[in-house]
Amino acid sequence: MIFEQVIIIRSKTFLEELIQRFNSKNQAQFYLESTGQNFKDLVKDHHTFYYSLKQLKELFQQKIKYKVIDRDFLPNYIFTEKDLIIGIGQDGLIANIAKYVNGQPIVGFNPNPKIYDGVLLPFQKLSSKQLVRILNGEFNSKKVVMAQALFNDEQKLLAFNDFFIGPKSHTSARYSIHFEGKNEIQSSSGIIISTGAGATGWMSSILNMINGVGHSSFKVNLDPEKRKLFFIVREPFKSKTSEIEICSGEITDENKLIIESNMVENGMIFSDGIEADFIPFNVGSKVEISIANEYATLVNNKKAPF
Repeated sequence: MIFEQVIIIRSKTFLEELIQRFNSKNQAQFYLESTGQNFKDLVKDHHTFYYSLKQLKELFQQKIKYKVIDRDFLPNYIFTEKDLIIGIGQDGLIANIAKYVNGQPIVGFNPNPKIYDGVLLPFQKLSSKQLVRILNGEFNSKKVVMAQALFNDEQKLLAFNDFFIGPKSHTSARYSIHFEGKNEIQSSSGIIISTGAGATGWMSSILNMINGVGHSSFKVNLDPEKRKLFFIVREPFKSKTSEIEICSGEITDENKLIIESNMVENGMIFSDGIEADFIPFNVGSKVEISIANEYATLVNNKKAPF
């Protein structure tokens, strides 16, 4: 076998998140039922998740050693090339995992197809034969392009779906933008940079707005496996001190996007919708957005062609 250990990375169930917020199951139940929501369905979904997790554990006990870690520990966990990584939870969990495993193969496992779309979770069941094949390296996979934000203080942030550059609150983002040999000072509600994988996420909602207002059919053609990103400036404001000429563009290996912050405070950059895990972006900060050298390797639910 090319793998010596399985690392199961799990997300919390909605019930667990509620209990964490309200301190107890009874208080969470009281809150939901007082607002007319069905608490029993959440309990059922919670048990469905743990049944799927139990099945995985029992399968691995027969074949290989394994470890279960919460997604919150991802930034501090050290992975090796001998680790097979399995993500069990929502689709967003796989995007989060990809940023920390340095291209290691990721198996996306859908614990509850009734509530999770499963775009990044191709496995709903995993047989003993499938597991053996995967452990021996006999699997199909695709390499998904990611984005990279490199700061002038040498901090680095990766994105599987997208980056947001802007203010913490509903104020204006002020910055200088440099792209394709052009430079200008801008004021906007922020910038979205999307990978091919993220083109159906946050970026798609912006395109829906553009097309809805303009009654047009403006599209962005991004392939998750091709080295290309796309950015859009949200709500750019033209004034005596700010311009609106650089509003969108394709980022390639030759064309990188450079942003310099003019925000005194509350500026930030975060990836993949995880706002709590941000890097401050205030006056004196400069960031270069480019295509990452790292790829996300996603295992497909079909036999390898050999």
